[in-house]
Amino acid sequence: MFDDIYHTIKAPSEGLYKEKGSKFLAFAYPVCTLEEVKAHLERLRKDYFDARHHCYAYILGANKDAWRANDDGEPSGTGGRPIHGQLLSADLTDTLIVVVRYFGGILLGASGLANAYKTAARDAIEHAEIIEKTINIRYRLQFEYALMNDVMRVIKEYGLTPLNQDFNLDCRLEIEVRQSQSVRLYDTIAKLRGVKIETV
Repeated sequence: MFDDIYHTIKAPSEGLYKEKGSKFLAFAYPVCTLEEVKAHLERLRKDYFDARHHCYAYILGANKDAWRANDDGEPSGTGGRPIHGQLLSADLTDTLIVVVRYFGGILLGASGLANAYKTAARDAIEHAEIIEKTINIRYRLQFEYALMNDVMRVIKEYGLTPLNQDFNLDCRLEIEVRQSQSVRLYDTIAKLRGVKIETV
């Protein structure tokens, strides 16, 4: 059975770390697209225009295959990578963390910087509500009205809720099911004569 569960944060959260006069403000956001990432970054750069650095990292997708870590002018590997590491250690995806740094006048050194960004990011994660989501497959069904009871019986058996539905002479509806149950559901519906099923 393949794993169809992943974790993200439910709502934006914040964290804070202070070291030798420098302030590290961390902001965590649930995101699904690169456009959302860019919008949050642009807004934070405007809101905190007087900050020295806006380091960030994000991971997108249930398989965590889209990610980026950005040091925004800090020494290589001291900003974005520690933030990315915290996302990985918390097993999060569809999440962006931006750490805004106000320089306090005293240099922290590479290891001090990395620790500050890591700690600020972890604080934001600790203040977030982490939720579990499932990877879902969406199907579109098409059938004649006479087959309604048969179709609805299967949908009820799997505990699903019809999404878009149109019950005229020719009925259409969409359903979403966990990836781990998708093949079994597809086979069950495909056995109903007169019901057309396709992946959306």
